[in-house]
Amino acid sequence: RKNTKRVPSFRKLLRTSQIKLDNKLKNKQFKQKSAAKKYRKEQKKLREAVRDAISRKPFPLEECKKKQVARKWEEKEEEDALPLDMMDEDDLKLMEDLAQRASFLTRDLSSNEPVHVKKRKHESVIEKYEKVPRRLQTEPEKELIHLLPIKDKSGIIPQAVEKPVLNVAHDEEEDTEDMEEAEDLNEEPLPVLTPEEMAAQRRQKLQERKMHIAALASAILSEPDSNIKKLKELRAMLMEQDPNVAVIVRKLVMVSLMEIFKDIAPSYKIRPLTEAEKATKVKKETQKLREFEEGLVSQYKFYLENLEQTIKDWKQRKLKKSNVISLKAYKGLAEVAVKCLCELLVALPHFNFHNNIIVLIVPLMNDPSKMISELCVEAVKKLFKQDKLGCASLGVVKVISGLVRGRNYDVRPEVLKVFLHLRIKEVELQKDSEDIAPKKKFMTYKEKRKNLSRMQRKWKKAEEKLERELLEAEASESKEKKLKLHTETLNIVFVTYFRILKKAQKSPLLPAVLEGLAKFAHLINVEFFDDLLIVLHSLIASGDLSYRESLHCVLSAFHILSGQGDVLNIDPMKFYTHLYKTLFSLHAGGTNEDIGIVLQCLDVMFAKRRKQVSQQRALAFLKRLSILALHVLPNSSVGILATNRIFMQTFPRMDLLLDNESQGSGVYLPELEEPEHCNAQNTALWELHLLQRHYHPTVQKFASHLIAGAPTEGSGVLPLDLSQRSATELFETYCMKGMTFNPPVASVTPRRKDTFPQTDSFVDEELNKQLQQHIRETVAHKPLDFAKHLKESSLA
Repeated sequence: RKNTKRVPSFRKLLRTSQIKLDNKLKNKQFKQKSAAKKYRKEQKKLREAVRDAISRKPFPLEECKKKQVARKWEEKEEEDALPLDMMDEDDLKLMEDLAQRASFLTRDLSSNEPVHVKKRKHESVIEKYEKVPRRLQTEPEKELIHLLPIKDKSGIIPQAVEKPVLNVAHDEEEDTEDMEEAEDLNEEPLPVLTPEEMAAQRRQKLQERKMHIAALASAILSEPDSNIKKLKELRAMLMEQDPNVAVIVRKLVMVSLMEIFKDIAPSYKIRPLTEAEKATKVKKETQKLREFEEGLVSQYKFYLENLEQTIKDWKQRKLKKSNVISLKAYKGLAEVAVKCLCELLVALPHFNFHNNIIVLIVPLMNDPSKMISELCVEAVKKLFKQDKLGCASLGVVKVISGLVRGRNYDVRPEVLKVFLHLRIKEVELQKDSEDIAPKKKFMTYKEKRKNLSRMQRKWKKAEEKLERELLEAEASESKEKKLKLHTETLNIVFVTYFRILKKAQKSPLLPAVLEGLAKFAHLINVEFFDDLLIVLHSLIASGDLSYRESLHCVLSAFHILSGQGDVLNIDPMKFYTHLYKTLFSLHAGGTNEDIGIVLQCLDVMFAKRRKQVSQQRALAFLKRLSILALHVLPNSSVGILATNRIFMQTFPRMDLLLDNESQGSGVYLPELEEPEHCNAQNTALWELHLLQRHYHPTVQKFASHLIAGAPTEGSGVLPLDLSQRSATELFETYCMKGMTFNPPVASVTPRRKDTFPQTDSFVDEELNKQLQQHIRETVAHKPLDFAKHLKESSLA
């Protein structure tokens, strides 16, 4: 019978709802499952029937003989018996029932024994064994593999092939033979190689492995879509088992895979496909891209797991039984693994498993090994510097905060110092509802219909479309997201800082905390200002801090007061006093980096708060800074004199110190720690005359400029390259870290004496001949007698 059901057209399928199509698919699958289940049941019944027929109980030999005797006896009885038609039906039925009972027919009536006694007596062991049902040896059941059916005129012909059955015993015999052959080969003595031959063999093996790695890597990079499976082959070389080349090969494979992933990884995160997406049919190109992405993510995951396991094994000092690498070599492997993870952390912040890499790298920043710790710290710094949006930075800050808290603040200061490299310049501040500008709203359809004509509506629609495109181009949404991420990041940083200030004030992390507060103080919420200033002052007053840490406290306090802290009514006189007292404690040698912090403090305390500073305070600082400039290195002297220049230009009547006459009662007290009461107006800047004869030319220029009263124009004005730079910039410009003099000293070349060329051009020819002849002649040296005139005078 021909199937008259038509296949639905594509247009009809389009009109069909998705739910109906899903139901049809489910019904079809259910029918296929039920048909397969029914077929399996039929096969099972057939196998059981065959098994029962084979194992059916055979008749014993005695019963066969008894049956033959009974047949002969029946034949004789039939001959002698009366015809059956003369018997009643009841009698006939009774006789048939008795005939079925063997005991009634075969019993010897003369004996009084029970029926089965004789049978039990004469039974033997062999008969018992013979009566046990036998099972014939059957062949193993053959499984069928169903193939696609063939259709011809007669109908559909099913096709099936027997599944090949492996002969396990034969395979085991072959395996044992192979093992014996291998043992025989192992028993043969290996040739003894000299050290030179072993080195040559090792070089050859290493070269082969390198060529193989290079071939696989070049194939993957040339066509990543089609050769993604070769990543697995390359990754398998991470388990190199040859002890001669295992360490080098594994290192090469780690670095090669790292470079490959950096090159072929896409610029987006690959998400896993949903069940609905997997079920839908797609183009060949899309399917190929999906397979590539799936293979790339899985191989990248396995690669990261291998790196993690390498680091864990080294950290736990654990060797596997099957490992061919010594414990000492594991350290080198672990260092290469850490380098690869650091490179991937910086190069692929957008790709999958980036958070897993962060969780691996951040604890290693606190590793006892200095090399590994520095590698991880530098990688995190690079990540912070290049992270523009702030998503990766937020992940790292969260993990660092958890690490510091989990270790009970017992971590290296470098772990917290990486916060200084965060690219955070602005955050979301809490604003009033009036300050928030209302977002631009587009007109609704009803408003347009009510207020505008048809042509106006058309123009309005085009304008709104253009405005939307411009908003997308400006990326206003990404800016809001960036601000949100930066705010959350900074909140976590401040929570970490405040915890340390509250619970671990004597921790070695305190300098890093104070330095961080000094950098981000202008972003702290106003609510915390009062409490934070009290904590900073208590830290300074405790006397437990070094002068560098106390300088950071002062800088943090004035950063707070210079920003939103202007609205607070706080007198920072105690911080001015502390800085004035600390100036003579600064290091004047090669490690004079603290001068840079002092210059920043002076800029915030005086230049940005000029209206809140008294004249007495400014004069006292000017005098003390001039004294300090005599004792420090040239770059520090230049920075301090640049600050003094700002003092003289910012505050009035600073030229009092350029005059010898005193301007009030009292005597200058340089040892007094209160700048307001040291009578600085009664002294003079005699240090500038000494600095005029300084060996550094820039110091000489600044000293001469200050003696002239720091004029902005005229003869004593500074060059533009010096006057337009800040004190901090000048301090860094003339730094002597490289043990070089800046500016370089001009080399003084000694004057050479005038020498004439050895030529005879100025001599006459005849005179030259006479001279040459005189030179050639041998001169006879006569003995000199210096007492000759004495002898002559004595004779006379």
